[in-house]
Amino acid sequence: MISCSPDDTETVTKPISKLGDVVSDVVDPVGDVVGDVVGGVGDVVEDTVEAATDVVVDDSSCSSIIAAPSLTANGSAGQVSLDWNAVGCAISYTVFWDNSTGISSSSTSITGLSDDNYTHSNLDNGSTYYYKVAAIDAANTSSDLSSEVSAATPLPAPDNLSISGASGTNTLTWNSVSGATSYTLYWDNVSVIDSSDTAILSITNENYTHSSLSDGTYYYKVAAVNSSGTGTLSSVGSAILSASIQGSETNDGHTYAITTSAMNWENAKIEAASLGGYLSTVNTKAENDWLTETFISYGNFWIGAEDKDTEGTWIWDNGTTSDDGGVTDNISAGAKWPDGTLKWGSGEPNNSDSEEHCLTIRNSTGVWNDVICDYSGKSSAYHINYGVIEFD
Repeated sequence: MISCSPDDTETVTKPISKLGDVVSDVVDPVGDVVGDVVGGVGDVVEDTVEAATDVVVDDSSCSSIIAAPSLTANGSAGQVSLDWNAVGCAISYTVFWDNSTGISSSSTSITGLSDDNYTHSNLDNGSTYYYKVAAIDAANTSSDLSSEVSAATPLPAPDNLSISGASGTNTLTWNSVSGATSYTLYWDNVSVIDSSDTAILSITNENYTHSSLSDGTYYYKVAAVNSSGTGTLSSVGSAILSASIQGSETNDGHTYAITTSAMNWENAKIEAASLGGYLSTVNTKAENDWLTETFISYGNFWIGAEDKDTEGTWIWDNGTTSDDGGVTDNISAGAKWPDGTLKWGSGEPNNSDSEEHCLTIRNSTGVWNDVICDYSGKSSAYHINYGVIEFD
């Protein structure tokens, strides 16, 4: 066994202490190196991130990745609505268009569009338009053009659809539409008419005779057609066929019919109600003139005014009254049309024999006359009139 004296312990301790100093001296520089390396790596990472961020933030760098938009187009009267998806990095869009297919960057352009949609307006109706769109970045670099799309602006609706019905036949006329190559007529026995209803195609004139029809109410709309497709449908027109009436006509959105036979006012009112209408209410001089021109050839006819309940207070068959704030205008004695002409004939209404309480139009001038409502036992032909029925 070896024994150590205190002097020996000191001798051992000193070398160990020196060894610690050596290790410390070695480790410190290594730590400094490692720290420098790590710090350097951090700087490199930071610089790399900043550089990458600069690439993303700088819009000019999008020129190599900007995508072509996806375009859709929908036509309506006089305009085409264009929509496309927003493209990342795009600061504007350019639309290219023409009236024929084959759109390219040399076609007519609409530039500087900041939104992802555009309405191309003031266009010709009945034409087809073709489009492409491109996205533009901050460096004024264009994407590829979108796929080509097209849309048609429909022809306008024909005006003044008029229908005359009698003896199982409806005769229709309308105004011509510029650019139309034909017309399509839609019809049904219910009032809501659209392009899903029965269609009569390829009508080349501005009229059509719809024949071999049974009794009933017929509703129609007409549309002009050309190479761009079927245009806007007209307003609805209607006609009524019945053994009880000998003719029906359309005017200003209403249908009118005259009874097959002459009868007293009460029976004419009953006949009108059975067909779903009422004895005509006359709101304007134009309507009064049209009724006279259309139906006086059949003979004198009733319209729907009477003062049976209170002498001098005239009311209409459909419930409106005289002096009602303009709804039916004034129909009392002395009433005038806006042009100053009298509604009633000279000296009318006069309530002759205290029995004349119903209104008739009795000659081509269209003036009104009050006569006896029920002709029973009376000899005057003025008491036997046709009834003119109005349908909303």
